[in-house]
Amino acid sequence: MRINEEITVSRVRLVGENIPEQGVFPTSEALKLADSLGLDLVEISAKADPPVCKILDYQKYLYQQKKKAKEMKANAAKIVIKEIRFGPNTDEHDFQFKLKHAQEFLQEGSKVKASVFFKGRSILYADQGEKLLLRFAVELEEYGRAEQMPKLEGKRMIMMISPVKKK
Repeated sequence: MRINEEITVSRVRLVGENIPEQGVFPTSEALKLADSLGLDLVEISAKADPPVCKILDYQKYLYQQKKKAKEMKANAAKIVIKEIRFGPNTDEHDFQFKLKHAQEFLQEGSKVKASVFFKGRSILYADQGEKLLLRFAVELEEYGRAEQMPKLEGKRMIMMISPVKKK
């Protein structure tokens, strides 16, 4: 944003609540008006013809912009990812136990990263790991949906499951 003497165009359109009348003015007149009020002439929209300017306290304006940005960031949804790890030969009881935890995580709104970790030669059972993750996704269908199919990355097979939006 350009302010005060940085505005080089000959005419500007003044808008705002602290000026006597709105309209198109020569830049020098707009600068004098801003100076008489003890404020800054700030270019709001440079692409307009003539450019739109406001008379305001520039430092206060910057502070409000930062405050607004910080507030928006605080209100943004924070995504929490919980990881559940399996082995390629995970037992039925362990599977059910981890499935129950994943259901709780999805109900509280967290994403679940399910992974099968292959140690040593167990990489030979990659198809078993894929079946395990697909079964996991099918069992969690009412709580969440799979974002991606199982994908082998090095010695791990990973699958992301995001929670279903409640109506």
